[in-house]
Formats: sequence, C-alpha cells, structure tokens
Amino acid sequence: MTATSAARRPRKAPTGATPSVGFVSLGCPKALVDSELILTQLRAEGYATSATYEDADLVIVNTCGFIDAAVQESLEAIGEALAENGRVIVTGCLGARSEGGTNLVAKVHPKVLAVTGPHATSEVLDHVHRHLPKPHDPFGDLVPPAGIKLTPKHYAYLKISEGCNHRCSFCIIPSMRGDLVSRPLGQVMREAENLVRQGVKELLVISQDTSAYGVDVRYKLDFVGGRAVKTRMHELVRELGALGIWVRLHYVYPYPHVDDVVPLMAEGRVLPYLDVPFQHASPRILKLMKRPASGEKNIERIRAWRDVCPDITIRSTFIAGFPGETEAEFGELLDFLREAQLDRVGCFAYSPVEGAAANALPGMLPDEVREERRARFMQVQQEISAARLARKVGTTQRVLLDEVGPTVAVGRTTADAPEIDGVVYVKKGRRALAAGEFVDVAITRAEEHDLHGRLA
Repeated sequence: MTATSAARRPRKAPTGATPSVGFVSLGCPKALVDSELILTQLRAEGYATSATYEDADLVIVNTCGFIDAAVQESLEAIGEALAENGRVIVTGCLGARSEGGTNLVAKVHPKVLAVTGPHATSEVLDHVHRHLPKPHDPFGDLVPPAGIKLTPKHYAYLKISEGCNHRCSFCIIPSMRGDLVSRPLGQVMREAENLVRQGVKELLVISQDTSAYGVDVRYKLDFVGGRAVKTRMHELVRELGALGIWVRLHYVYPYPHVDDVVPLMAEGRVLPYLDVPFQHASPRILKLMKRPASGEKNIERIRAWRDVCPDITIRSTFIAGFPGETEAEFGELLDFLREAQLDRVGCFAYSPVEGAAANALPGMLPDEVREERRARFMQVQQEISAARLARKVGTTQRVLLDEVGPTVAVGRTTADAPEIDGVVYVKKGRRALAAGEFVDVAITRAEEHDLHGRLA
C-alpha cells in the first residue's frame, strides 16, 4: 500500500475490539489532503488505522483518475486491496468517472462495497459506518488539532479551495471536483497555526487554482486573530508569511495580481518559489487549450518577477503533442523554454483523457510523435536545469532535511518542493542530524536536477 496502509483477508472486528481501517492514498497532494480529512474524522470517532491488509477490517482506496496511467494504477490498487482484504470502499477522482454510462470502478471491480467521488468525506464515513459500525465513546484528544497527516512531521499540505472555474479543454477535473469553492480564510489560518504548533516547518499551499482564491465569495471579509481580512490570495499569503515558517505556493495561474505577491517573496516573508502551470507557449495552442494568457505575456511576467525578486524559483508544467500542434508550434514552445530559463519543469505527452473536450479537436498526433516531442522538450530543459544549478556551486544554501542516513542526509533548498523537484545530498560527517532540521550547506557539486554539498 502507498500512503498509509491496509489489510489481507476479509474479517469482522471481534466484539469489543476497536474497528480498524486501512488506507491507500493515490494521486496529487489535493487527494492526499482529502485522505487526511477522512482519516482525521475516523480517528476522532475512535477507529484505529491499520498498517497491514491483514489487520484491517476494511480498506479505503483514494484514487486518481486524471490520466490513463493514473487510472490504471488506481484500478490495480483497488484490485490488490480486494484480493488481500476483500472489503473495499473507493473514493477520489476515479470514482466520479463512468464508461458507457456505468461507473468505471464498479464496472471493473463489482465487488467493492461502495464508490464515491472526490472530496466526499461525509459520504465515505457513511459507508464506513454502514459496513463497520463506529466504536462507542470516541476520545477526541487522540486527534491532533490539525488532524491526521500522511506527510512527514516537518511539512504539510494546506488546501485553500476545491474545484476550478476554468474549462481547460484537456482537463476533466471540474467535472469531478466542481467549480471553485474557497475555504474561509479564518479556517485556513487556524489549520495553518495548528500545524505550526505541531512542529510543521514548511506549508505547501495547494488548490486547483491558487490565484483565484476568494473569487467565488467576492473576496468577502473573514476574521483572523480578531482582525477583518479579505478572502484573497495576497492577504492569505501575507498572513501565512507571518507564521515564521517556509510557505511554498503551488498551482498559481499567471494572473496580473500574482505580481503583488512577489514583493512578499523578496522581503523573505514566503519562499521565493512559484509553481505556475504555463502548459504551452503558442498563442493558437493556448487558445485551443482554453488557457489564460499568451506566451509573450508570460515571458514579460517572468522578467518582471525576476526584476523584483532575483532569487525566485519558477517551476512549471507543459503538454507536448497537443492535438493539432505543428512542428513549428512545438518549436515555439522550445524557444519559450530557452528564453524563460525556468528552474524546474515537468512535461507530459498529451493524454486523451476520456471526457476531455480536446479529444474532439482535429489533428490528434500519433503516440510516438507525442512521446518524441516530450523527450526533446525534456532534453532542452535538462540542459537549462544543469546550467542553472551549476551557478549554485560555491554558494551556501539553507536546507530542510527530509532524511538522515549514516553518512549522508537528504534535504531541500527553498527552490525544491518535496517529491517533484530536486534534492540536496549532504555529507554529514560526525554531526548528529534529524529530519525536519534546518542546516546550512556548502554546495560542492551540481547535477541536472540535484545538488551535493557538505555542512557549512
């Protein structure tokens, strides 16, 4: 199992025993937060969580359904849980997908106990109660104030909203997660403050569209520490920046008002890091994708951000081989990449996800062309990444340690988000170190994605 774990053969909790639930969490950080919410509520109600299939009374599988590879991984995880335990509840994005009018999960795995879509905590709990009655007299003090987290103790994801108002032609997320629903600012800040009190050193702000935070509620006032504050991205980032920990912003659309957040980075209030999903550079392709902004405006914005905050790290994702993409338009994308000199980049070959409007566009490219363009794109980016990291050799970087081994520790700089960016390998010598500790590291060597160094 992945995030937490689960069980081996179907069984019913003995009379008087604490009922135990296993959990498999797949997909993106937003799904991970959904898993944390479910686990938190289960723990509050007195359920135990199991690390093995054998000891769980039932298993919950939180799935991903965005691209074909994720669908296959989720279906395999459900199959494994059924084979090893037999009592399985499925939730998450894959649970919202259908095929030929039939729920896809139920079609492939008809023996599952129940299926729900994403962010369906109450529905999942209802199904758990039905198939595994909750214990009497749950003890609320067993649950930390910020809930159960599946991440290491020193960092956590902070989801600020659900859903998305965009209708990008390659994406089916709105059909599964709905339109934008921003969480109340006061509620978000209370969760963040509780996480800091629990020892979290880094908050990773996530949503489907972080820049749109508060649009759905017209930036209404909420209360933070007795102060009236607008529910808006700039105010949220400013409040989080006052917590005195690392704050990292993900899924930021390049709207003009994002410019107002960059000075907070230059002042050191939040990490100088923006995760901006540009997706392409050709104006025609961006229009077909139904994406905001053009490649030219994005280049101008990147330059402006770097003028204000020279140390800013910009990460992005792109799609190669979009339907109708010509070789010349792919060339525009490579030119953009060379000019933008982005620090961290991911690229996907276009995947025709069932239900995406882009599948109906003319000019669907063969699989081999899509993959070949993705490989060419990443080759260019590897050269850029290697050159940008080489500039850090000889500098001293602040590093947050994630793992500590006998001779080498592994950590991240302000430029590195966990699991998606590079790492720093640190020769630790005889000094005792611990995960979650900040150290200063003298950088001695750089690779295409990672850095090497020693304690400064």
